[in-house]
Amino acid sequence: MNNILSTKIGIIGGGQLGKMMIQAAKQMGFWVAIIDPDKSCSAHSLSDFHIVAGLNDKDAIKELSELCDVVTYEFEHINADALIELEAEFGARIYPSPKSLKVIQNKLNQKVELTKNGIGNPAFIDIGYISDSNSLCSVGDELGYPFMLKSATSGYDGKGVFLVKSLDDIEEGFTSLGSGSLPLFAEKFVDFEMEISVIACRAINGEVSIFPVGRNTHVNSILDETSVPAQISAEMMKQAKSVAHKVMEVFEGVGIFCVEMFIDKNGNILVNEIAPRPHNSGHYTIEACVTSQFEQHIRAICGLPLGDTSLMRPAVMRNVLGEEGFSGPAVVEGVHETLAVKGAKLHIYGKTHTKPRRKMGHITVTADTVEEAARLCAEAYGFVKIVSG
Repeated sequence: MNNILSTKIGIIGGGQLGKMMIQAAKQMGFWVAIIDPDKSCSAHSLSDFHIVAGLNDKDAIKELSELCDVVTYEFEHINADALIELEAEFGARIYPSPKSLKVIQNKLNQKVELTKNGIGNPAFIDIGYISDSNSLCSVGDELGYPFMLKSATSGYDGKGVFLVKSLDDIEEGFTSLGSGSLPLFAEKFVDFEMEISVIACRAINGEVSIFPVGRNTHVNSILDETSVPAQISAEMMKQAKSVAHKVMEVFEGVGIFCVEMFIDKNGNILVNEIAPRPHNSGHYTIEACVTSQFEQHIRAICGLPLGDTSLMRPAVMRNVLGEEGFSGPAVVEGVHETLAVKGAKLHIYGKTHTKPRRKMGHITVTADTVEEAARLCAEAYGFVKIVSG
């Protein structure tokens, strides 16, 4: 892949992450194809070739791999078995590794792998497929209340998670997580001091680079804000980066991984979840770091040297969600006022339809201090609204 002008990159998924991958790839001169079922997806207008098909369409994935020199993905809930088969039978170059993806896709298996390798994470109980809620009644006795009930597969952005506060909540939790149609596990509730995430990248040759640690705030289980650098001690930052580095080695990741972590009341770092792709909490890197997470991902999967991850200025990123009470064709309000705020950068993903709490864009503000960035970001965030027209 020495001549990037002749290198073709394939991306499974044409949403906002795929779009931002393409923007980084185009800056370096790559040709990019995508698979996405939506002809008007966010990445469509930027891609050189668009295979209109489902993300789990085995034939479409094979076509993409034949068309491109390297394949990656923006979303982990895809057909990992098809990727493993393409890699084994046809020598397709797919990053991150489909074998690692298959483990990470199942959050229970992910936790088992972390535990096996001595990486701290909340205590858990494997529940599996159950026919009624009675099997859950003993979980609270073992883990204590409250505890988290989770589906091992298919969960994201608050989906597939239920907080069981008491025995009275068990039936509702069981019903909300598929009434036995999904494999379940229970996890000890972490009374955390802080949520953080570390964006890490591993190259084909094993080189690992780590971005600055971000502090995350969630609302209704959806990321609301990331501030960087996280206001934790230098020792705690070192530990968090060390955990992320070990995760990259365990999963032999190539490309960007996000490692979400808790810092509990006793100062222990526990891994919450891993995402084998560029992540919402790493969007701050576009404006705040020498190299963005998206450029770093493209560099890694194409065998290029990894870039400088230094933080140029403190930053705060906030997600822009679809407004409550609005569903339909998306209309963005308050753009002029938002961009008038000092240091504010507005990213609108180009999704044609909005609905309540759907991620439609984000705002990043850089400043001399995290506190100033947070103040200005809150001001900018107060103006922009995604409604329907």
